[in-house]
Parts: sequence; structure tokens; C-alpha cells
Amino acid sequence: QVQLVESGGGLVQPGGSLRLSCAASGTIFSMSGMGWYRQAPGKQRELVAAITSSGSTNYADFVKGRFTIARDNAKNTVYLQMNSLKPEDTAVYYCNAGGVVTISRGRADYWGQGTQVTVSS
Repeated sequence: QVQLVESGGGLVQPGGSLRLSCAASGTIFSMSGMGWYRQAPGKQRELVAAITSSGSTNYADFVKGRFTIARDNAKNTVYLQMNSLKPEDTAVYYCNAGGVVTISRGRADYWGQGTQVTVSS
């Protein structure tokens, strides 16, 4: 089975930084891309940033210039460097792996359980 485990969330002051990590485990042949989504209380889950296996990135407008996504293909790990954090960034951040190829399920998408990010004084 494929599992995604997020880490790096926590409490940070406004203007501070956090680095989220997501490691995909299991017998994975390939992935088309990985990304980060977030969901604040009472709101829809939304894309934060995504990156393909070739390194192409896509960012939500509200994080451009503040967040950076990176990927280590050898480790099947994706990172989200979050700078200049604002209280409105407070949410549960979810890792996503798309187009994951395994022998047991073929091609499928997977989600992590989420990690809480709280931006507050």
C-alpha cells in the first residue's frame, strides 16, 4: 500500500516560516506529480502548490512569492517552504500524490492525513 506522511506543521507567529514535508512510502514505480492542498475551517479544500516529476510548478495566487514547492524524486518526497506566513494561512495542509503507479493498483491518486498549520501570536 502507498501512504503519504506529512510533517513540519505546527504553530508559528505571523511573518514566520515553516517547512512541510511529505514522504510517500510503498512500492512506487512512478508518479506524475505531487502537491499541497489546504482546508481552513468552513472552507473548501484548495490547491496551494503542485509540482510535476519534471519540475514544473503551479502556485495558487495567494501564495505566490511566499511559498515554494520542491520535490526529491529519489525519495518520493515533496516539500513546501512557507515564508511570510499570515493568520489566513491557518489550515490543515494535505499532501497529494497524483498518477502513482504500483503493481497492486495500477495508476491511482493518494492523499495524506493532513498536518495542522496555525499562524498566530
